[in-house]
Amino acid sequence: MPLVEVKNLKKTFKDRKFGFIDAVSDISFSFEAGEVFGLLGPNGAGKTTLLRMLSTILSPTEGTATIGGYDIRENPLEVRSQIGFLTGNTGLYSRLTAVEMLHYIGSLYGMNKETLKRRCKEVSELLDMNKFLHRKCGQLSTGQRQRISIARTIIHDPPVLFLDEPTLGLDVMTSRTIISFIKKAREQGKGILLSTHEMEIVEKLADKICLVHMGHVIASGTLEELKEKTGEKYLDDVFLSLIEEDNGKINEMAIQPENN
Repeated sequence: MPLVEVKNLKKTFKDRKFGFIDAVSDISFSFEAGEVFGLLGPNGAGKTTLLRMLSTILSPTEGTATIGGYDIRENPLEVRSQIGFLTGNTGLYSRLTAVEMLHYIGSLYGMNKETLKRRCKEVSELLDMNKFLHRKCGQLSTGQRQRISIARTIIHDPPVLFLDEPTLGLDVMTSRTIISFIKKAREQGKGILLSTHEMEIVEKLADKICLVHMGHVIASGTLEELKEKTGEKYLDDVFLSLIEEDNGKINEMAIQPENN
């Protein structure tokens, strides 16, 4: 069984103006331990809704997924113990120091003091945080705060990481540190779902790529497979080509009833 397996996930929301809207429709994919799975799509494609379902924040309308052998519908608590979920809203308490923040989050996972002390040292070295471990979070730079956010995401040493825009708005040096962390996490056997708009990072890191548009998967495979499919040389051109192709199909379906 794959480390993460998504099976026909669907999420429908009710809108007062437009009725029922499928934010995510019939999405399926899987990836293994030691793989980086790149999730790409324009704004509004359904990526955030998908991640929120996989992390058990939202319940699917249809379909399901298993993470580390646990079903997101039937075993939500076990699923949460298997994942580290980094989002743009991963909060930090400004009055706590970085190390106090990590100890607080670790205690919520029921980690004992000895294990927590060891993990704080490991993640601090992994993310180059030792220089600001004892400074308050509210006094730190954007890049330093992002490193702490990642550290709190992985403090309990989960086998699966969901990273949503981990390098957004960061300077080159901090981005390099986070890319290095992702590579090391893969080497340690973590399964990593990487959702980002930064094509260069996906090209560098992703073993598999899934492109989502308007709530559904329009292409998936390795970078080389997607290049071959579109005839394009670079991932950003692959991305645009596949989006344009899907828009054409959608427009064709929209006008079809008028021709009948």
